[in-house]
Amino acid sequence: MKRACGFTLLELMVVVAIVGLLAAIAYPGYQEHVRKGQRAEVSGLLLDNAQRLEHHYASTGSYDEGTVDGLWQQSPAQGAAVFQLSVERYEERFVLRAQAVPGGLMAGDVCAVLALNQLGQRTPADVRCWRR
Repeated sequence: MKRACGFTLLELMVVVAIVGLLAAIAYPGYQEHVRKGQRAEVSGLLLDNAQRLEHHYASTGSYDEGTVDGLWQQSPAQGAAVFQLSVERYEERFVLRAQAVPGGLMAGDVCAVLALNQLGQRTPADVRCWRR
């Protein structure tokens, strides 16, 4: 008598259940890891923009006079935007902002809206948003 080789439906269902359980445990950790990377990227780009504005101020004596080359407009710098970056420039001050793209990965995050000014004041003050 020849014996059939293969898996039973019950064995297959147990494997599927185990894989599903492992995925359910691992996916939130993966998402947080990706968010952490996005936070680091956007904070770095905001700080880079601030440095460019400070260099411009040192050259011209004003933040709002003339154009500032090389300001980042989005984060990540390449590919699909997760954050949109903007700047409000005045003669003696500036405010850089990063706003999460609506419906994106960072939209509901504590760091969905970031701001940095010429004094180095950062909002929100949550250390997770500005860790590099």
